[in-house]
Amino acid sequence: MLAIRLDQEVENRLASLAKKTGRTKTDYAREAILQHLEDMEDYYLAVEAIQNPSKLYTPEEAKRELGL
Repeated sequence: MLAIRLDQEVENRLASLAKKTGRTKTDYAREAILQHLEDMEDYYLAVEAIQNPSKLYTPEEAKRELGL
């Protein structure tokens, strides 16, 4: 369970979008958080690869690291 506080402008925009689309504010928050997590995981995986350029992955290791 997670509770977050949003400033009033963001809250209003989120509520308006939810109302227009028939989805919940929670749906949009969950979607945004998941997308950001994926982006950040990809970013840090790239940083690690740049910092350790000699590390080679087998196809199986690459799939496991990428969650495929």
